[in-house]
Amino acid sequence: MSITTHERPGVYSDYDASTVISTSGGGQTAGLVAVCAGGEAGTLYVINRYEEAATAFGQEENLTELVRLLLLNGAAQVRAVPVTDESGYDAAFSLLAAEENVALVLCDSTDVTVQQKLRDSVCSASEARRERIAVVCGGTEESVEDLIQRAGQLNSERVVLLAPGDDGCLLAAAVAGAIAGESDAALPLSGAELKGVSQTQAQYDDSEIDTLVRGGVTPLERVGGVVSVVRGITTRTKTGEVSDATWRELTTIRIVDDVIPTIRNALRAKFQRSKNTEQTRGAIRSQVILELENKLSREIITGYENVTVQADAENPTVCLVEFSFTVAHGLNQIWLSAHITV
Repeated sequence: MSITTHERPGVYSDYDASTVISTSGGGQTAGLVAVCAGGEAGTLYVINRYEEAATAFGQEENLTELVRLLLLNGAAQVRAVPVTDESGYDAAFSLLAAEENVALVLCDSTDVTVQQKLRDSVCSASEARRERIAVVCGGTEESVEDLIQRAGQLNSERVVLLAPGDDGCLLAAAVAGAIAGESDAALPLSGAELKGVSQTQAQYDDSEIDTLVRGGVTPLERVGGVVSVVRGITTRTKTGEVSDATWRELTTIRIVDDVIPTIRNALRAKFQRSKNTEQTRGAIRSQVILELENKLSREIITGYENVTVQADAENPTVCLVEFSFTVAHGLNQIWLSAHITV
């Protein structure tokens, strides 16, 4: 990602990531687009309670059920756009892309072309400082290989693809709600119980789960009547044509979306009308360090370094702020090794 040059004053940002190579080895808002016979097509509805969705769209509509699952699993609010058919998805995605403070986006389509358009919309909004993640499903008849192929067609750190497939996308709504309801960006999604859903179309053995995770697919499972997330994974498995696991864990992009906007918003609030002087740049550096220390104390990141602030040599009205940080990694496995003496 690169910083887009604009003339509007403001705080702009970009990010990159690299895998560390060692020689030793509170609820957020969700956006929703769905085909619906009720409501006014192409209009954005702000939904805070299930009853509002039932009144606006009709209790029997799939869109209403998707809203219910989003709210039930932790979303604080849903901004829903009903469409009459697939021709309305593009305009609806654009409508949501312009919305501030939307953290998750999903639609009811399992068509990969529509999902690619959703991905492009989410990525475009994120580049415009409205960071968000999309959650999608494949069809119920798709095999493990089919789902991995779909993940490859999406291939983005901002898209989560679920397995098994779900033609109604109810599982996507439940997972998106669970992500929206988690206030700690560094806490892995593994083991999160999904409310309001009691079954999945398929169960996977350990070998299939390994294949799905490595292929950029987030597997779900049902145990004892409870559906939960096995491991939160993004569809980003390649950079160009080269395999790249840097963005595989969902927590990585969630931490990026937590740290960078926090610093950006703090600088915007405190330095909206300031001079590009040495004293101001010192204050900016102190504010960045303050925000990073807060993330460090909350274990969102595990370290940071190289915080520098300087005036741009070519444009004296631009202040360049650079820093690096290390994301906190989720605990996915505990290995026990018992040494028994008889």
